[in-house]
Amino acid sequence: MAKTLPKTDVVIVGVGWGGGIIASELTKQGLNVVGLERGKERKTEDYYMVHDELRYALRYEMMQDLSKETITFRSNEKIRALPMRQYGSFLLGDGLGGSGVHWNGQTYRFLPYDFQIRSKTIERYGKNKIPAEMTIQDWGITYDELEPYFDKFEKTAGISGEENPLGGKRSNPYPTPPMKKSPAMTMFHEATTRLKLKPYMMPSANLSQDYTNPDGISRAACQYCGYCERFGCEYGAKADPVVTVIPVANKTGKFEIRTHSNVRRILHKGGKATGVMYTDVTTGEDIIQPADIVVMTSYVFNNVRLLLMSNLGKPYDPSTGTGAIGRNYAYQVIKGSAAGFFEKQQFNTFAGAGALGVSIDDYNGDNFDHSDLKFIHGGVISLSQTGARPIQNNTTPSGTPSWGADFKAKSVYYANRTLGVGTQGSSMAYKHHFLDLDPTYKDAFGDPLIRITFDFEDQDREMAKFLAEKCSGILKEMGADKIDYLKELGPYEIMSYQSTHNTGGVIMGASPADSATNNYCQMWDAENVFVMGASSFPQNAGYNPTATVGALAYRTAEGIMKYREKGGMLV
Repeated sequence: MAKTLPKTDVVIVGVGWGGGIIASELTKQGLNVVGLERGKERKTEDYYMVHDELRYALRYEMMQDLSKETITFRSNEKIRALPMRQYGSFLLGDGLGGSGVHWNGQTYRFLPYDFQIRSKTIERYGKNKIPAEMTIQDWGITYDELEPYFDKFEKTAGISGEENPLGGKRSNPYPTPPMKKSPAMTMFHEATTRLKLKPYMMPSANLSQDYTNPDGISRAACQYCGYCERFGCEYGAKADPVVTVIPVANKTGKFEIRTHSNVRRILHKGGKATGVMYTDVTTGEDIIQPADIVVMTSYVFNNVRLLLMSNLGKPYDPSTGTGAIGRNYAYQVIKGSAAGFFEKQQFNTFAGAGALGVSIDDYNGDNFDHSDLKFIHGGVISLSQTGARPIQNNTTPSGTPSWGADFKAKSVYYANRTLGVGTQGSSMAYKHHFLDLDPTYKDAFGDPLIRITFDFEDQDREMAKFLAEKCSGILKEMGADKIDYLKELGPYEIMSYQSTHNTGGVIMGASPADSATNNYCQMWDAENVFVMGASSFPQNAGYNPTATVGALAYRTAEGIMKYREKGGMLV
């Protein structure tokens, strides 16, 4: 029988960026908050001089144990889903700070078009531009309404950058200046300028200089060591929840973090949550934590899975298009990239930072005319210098054998002669792309795994080819002697890494008819439950999701305080 603890004002499920921001904002307002994190404690000292690529990048030290819980995947409803037994297409973070600890730090704001994509697309191109099976929709909030929260997140994290000439209007400049520009980045900047494009420095959560944020948190500047993605930052230079918002919540004395606490059910009665039930994974004991307000801030898959297992909200039915929980799962199209090989130039690509780069948005959103194209949206194109670590980086030109003496020789020769121009392509939602509970496979507790049904569509294939050609053209202008780039996008496969930018499943919107939450991330079906994170996105844009997740978290915290005062639906 589960042990019941005293009630708290707010219980948070998952203590990453979303949970950390919510905890910080609510405890500053005097609320008592319990944060439940199923992973272990983390602190900056854990990473002192631990530049271990094998341990972190290849053996996934900071990721979820797939032998205890994983996902299942199928490309369509006609085939049986199978479990992901080893990491490939995306990585599932685990532990305090979540994926916010091992991210790269690229902190783009979504474009104004992204928040009103359906109405803006129809306005410019007509309804026939959107395929019948594509279920994209407006968010129920505009960029201008969310802009103050973007600004607040950037100041908390100390984002380094410069104004995007094709982005939404800003109320303030970035709090810190752009990072340093390497020779390769300078080549990209000059080449894109000659091509009449509009380059700008990538917005970075890797600090360009020492910084103290509005909460009084001081952090040191980035050292360009090249160990960001899949690694914790030993300097605290990369903004993450553990070095920014969680200390603020802790300082109030109102925040209690319980690690190794796996939340398995949201408890509810009469249309309102009463708390959560979790298992202490160190003892196996089931514990009930009553709360006035439940806030779900875990990763996309776990937000959806927990709602479905708790029978909270109506599950999505792809045959009818009704229901909200699991609807509009989307991913990202990363394949439209190019590699350039230089015979007469070498680059120090071993040095870098997770968000060190130069970007263009000329082919992102609706910044270009799609009238004669067979797709909508697009993606950001960048040359980034994240640090070419030795195990994972040995790019060779096409035609090179995959093993043997020739492979070894060319791996060494091109190690410092290769530059990549990459893209993060958007991902549109479709009626037949969704998340649900797998009927066969279960986790270590006997609970069903989450199941993904997803594949690339003609939209993705056309967009990927278009973006790859643009990337190739930039490398040609940069002087590359040989260029390899995507010619055709095949089916989606889950074996090789692509992006951890999964979205949707608990989407926000203007009406309960086609969304799970309102624009404060408050559930239509349970007014004291708030579900936020990338699971809120009705489709995915051509960027990393973190800045938008951070902005939504600040808005959600504001909404929770309004609900605390007056109750009822906020919208």
